[in-house]
Amino acid sequence: MISDIERHIGFFVYPGFVLLDLSGPLEAFSTANLVAPGSYRFSFMSVAGGPVPCSSGLTVSTGTTSAAGLDTFIVVGDPGLSDGDTPEAALEFLRAASASARRTASVCMGAFLLAQCGVLDGRKATTHWRWAPVMQEKFPSVRVDGDRIFVNDGGIWTSAGMSAGIDLALALIEEDLGRELAQTVARMMVVYYRRPGGQLQYSSLLDLDPGSDRIRRALVFAREHLADPLSVEALAEVAGLSVRQFSRAFAAATGIPPAKAVERLRAEAARPRVEGSGEALERIAAAVGFGDAERMRRAFLRTFGQSPNALRRAAAGPVPQAASA
Repeated sequence: MISDIERHIGFFVYPGFVLLDLSGPLEAFSTANLVAPGSYRFSFMSVAGGPVPCSSGLTVSTGTTSAAGLDTFIVVGDPGLSDGDTPEAALEFLRAASASARRTASVCMGAFLLAQCGVLDGRKATTHWRWAPVMQEKFPSVRVDGDRIFVNDGGIWTSAGMSAGIDLALALIEEDLGRELAQTVARMMVVYYRRPGGQLQYSSLLDLDPGSDRIRRALVFAREHLADPLSVEALAEVAGLSVRQFSRAFAAATGIPPAKAVERLRAEAARPRVEGSGEALERIAAAVGFGDAERMRRAFLRTFGQSPNALRRAAAGPVPQAASA
């Protein structure tokens, strides 16, 4: 398969960048070139040019490539970016590159750079869940959503940390070359195709971290089969225990019974779809295994203290009031 157009991607790196934040998306686009030769070409960019060290000590050779002619401009993450003391020369470069590119993206802490230069003003964005509250405090004009894997707001894409950059790149590849090719890229990279942008970065159940491999196996199975009937009997079979043994072991390891854990997993999977779209609640409920909207509503009240409709209204923001006569 030959691509109809070569798209120029510019990766902007800053000293101390996280290598995976660069290499993950880069490998996804490079793999797309194996499937559809000539789809992408790459430039590695910095303000001053020359070798730029990453957080692990390796260096990447960069140029001072002009921002003109870029199709996609991607800002790579760097843990030090939360300080907010980026030189004005770098911010000017970022503004110019973002303005000239067809689309702009950031991986993890790269969102802090886009926020500093004003690209994210008034937009919804995400970053690593750990740093999302810091970003919101520093940049109140940005609507930070620390739950999302990635966000696309009007052609400005932001992603969570580390491996989320691969999810972002697969979404961009799908936009450029179609779903089938993006799926092929994911299979070649042996990664999941593809975590939806609205999937939670972080599940409260991950805090449980059960010491038992059997219980961990049951939790992983439940997360991957939410739409299926997840009876205690089915989970006990996955764990290789009797129902009584499993129920006791699960509660001892997690502090909650299996049915409660499944309900929480389903609620956490449903919430981003409820908040991020106008999708019918009945359809969401069926997709995550609740069966019907009323059952999902009761689970939301127990888990989040609010109904799906209330969370959807809150996510949409205040409704502008009509001007008085």
